[in-house]
Amino acid sequence: MNVAFAEILRSRPMNLFVQMFLAVIWGSFAYVHFKTFMKTHEPALLVICIAEAFAVAFFISRSSPKSISMVPFDWVVAVAGTVAPLFLRPASWGVLPVASNLIIIGALIQLMGLISLNRSFAIVAAKREIKTKGMYRYVRHPLYASYVLTFGAYLLTHSTLWNLLVYTVVVACIAIRISREENHLAQDPLYREYMEQVRYRVVPFVY
Repeated sequence: MNVAFAEILRSRPMNLFVQMFLAVIWGSFAYVHFKTFMKTHEPALLVICIAEAFAVAFFISRSSPKSISMVPFDWVVAVAGTVAPLFLRPASWGVLPVASNLIIIGALIQLMGLISLNRSFAIVAAKREIKTKGMYRYVRHPLYASYVLTFGAYLLTHSTLWNLLVYTVVVACIAIRISREENHLAQDPLYREYMEQVRYRVVPFVY
């Protein structure tokens, strides 16, 4: 089953489909947020669009992995966790509007994480070049840290039950992805050494 699954994932039609799918979903996300930005002039809405655009661009330009998980469950969780934030929608009310400043901070952390990761960016557990510099000197998953902060702040700024549901899915997927990715990467002794050097996954001195 995994062999057939691997062949499907490596096929050119599948790669084109994934890229087109992400482009359509991101396009919808960007349109809604830019339209709201033009009405409200809330900088965070524009910033989050730019941050997600960079994420999509880095994904499309990613390098070929040395190894990649072929477990279907890993792919389902990875795709769900990647796509889910693009279903967040602006709202006219928030429990803590000032949290919009944290969206900008989170987006900057995301950008620094992407630059540190460069073409080793992936959405599913995959072994590429192990990154130990930049943001990866402080935590093993700086991108996930930025997602938790950015989308959590988004929920506080644009508080709806729908956004709460989306954020819950995102955080749940992040927790699972960290576990699955580290299980895959820890097969490499170099990554195990990196885990010893950088003890924290997402938040320094906490987790």
